[in-house]
Amino acid sequence: MSRTILHVDMDAFYAAVEQRDHAELRGKPVIVGSDPKQGKGRGIVATCSYEARKFGVHSAQPISQAWKLCPQGIYVRPDMEKYARASSCVMSTLLDFTDMLEQVSIDEAFMDVTGSAKLFGAGPEIAQRIKSRIRDELQLTASVGVAGNKFIAKIASDLKKPDGLVIVSPGSEREFLSPLPIGRLWGVGPKTEAGLKSMGLDRIGQLADMEFSELSSRLGKIGSHLWQLSRGIDDRDVVPEDGFKSIGHEITFESDTADQALLDRMLLDLSERVARRLRAQGARARTVAMKFREADFSTFTRRITLNESVDTSEKIYPVARKLMKSLMHEGILVRLIGVYASNLEFGTEAKQMSLFEPASQKDRKLAAALDDIAQRFGDRAITRATLVSAKKSGKE
Repeated sequence: MSRTILHVDMDAFYAAVEQRDHAELRGKPVIVGSDPKQGKGRGIVATCSYEARKFGVHSAQPISQAWKLCPQGIYVRPDMEKYARASSCVMSTLLDFTDMLEQVSIDEAFMDVTGSAKLFGAGPEIAQRIKSRIRDELQLTASVGVAGNKFIAKIASDLKKPDGLVIVSPGSEREFLSPLPIGRLWGVGPKTEAGLKSMGLDRIGQLADMEFSELSSRLGKIGSHLWQLSRGIDDRDVVPEDGFKSIGHEITFESDTADQALLDRMLLDLSERVARRLRAQGARARTVAMKFREADFSTFTRRITLNESVDTSEKIYPVARKLMKSLMHEGILVRLIGVYASNLEFGTEAKQMSLFEPASQKDRKLAAALDDIAQRFGDRAITRATLVSAKKSGKE
């Protein structure tokens, strides 16, 4: 039985939410990211509206470059809590059509609607209904790809943004892929793309026409993978997951720094914010990760999986500090640090705690008190004394 897979991808999500919530931003070039500081700011563009993209602005671009391209743009700091709420509403809408939902980021998901046809119609009809509900109920737009597998659906959703709908009928996958640039294949980064082009392969169809044995012998395992994708072959299932994949915060410093005291303070602040979000979601994390970017943009990630799940900064911060210590060396200047919690446990699973940890019980009582104050008076109503001098040292 052939499958029907949808890939739903929200359009310029963060910027679209801002434009929805602030009428004065609609139709304007909105750029969500760090403070550009008249072209001298640090950090990157999280996303931007389609009006801003006309000037060459795009996500992951240095904010200073975005300013040069579009100084008249409206620059907005990210509000991740608001975007998470909007994402939850989107995913709730998708779950009305199938429980075979795999959320892959805050603004995109795969859906297997093969078993939903009797209730909601064929894939294209379900896609239209989803788009209409997101537009009418959430005042946002989504682009949707409809296909027989995840790879084709993902590519299809990106071809006619914004507010697009692309349907690839079973049996037409190879024809659909043939004229597309070779770089659209999953697993083809800049180096692989350059290597394929040196072989005279500019389009996906050219790679699909090659003999499997030749491509496999020249490129090894990745050659086999790319050959299958080029012919539209992808047998991966949509894998539903409960809850969030990870929760994290990061900060880009105003100036590259080697100040260990500053790094420690900001690491504690990030750990507290991650812990608070974990508790708000009723989750505990088994894995703590540290993101570390040096002044030359070299970026490293280190992680540790713990014996027990955690949701307090008293447990997260020492792990994050140990990871940061492993990445520091003499003469290094740090541009960015981030703390992430993953391998999450929810509900009763998250409540399993050792009977012999009075310190943990004390930590949780303190955390509960802090959460109560934050809910009543705001996230920054109370903080540690050691963090007071750190608040002006970096930008998220």
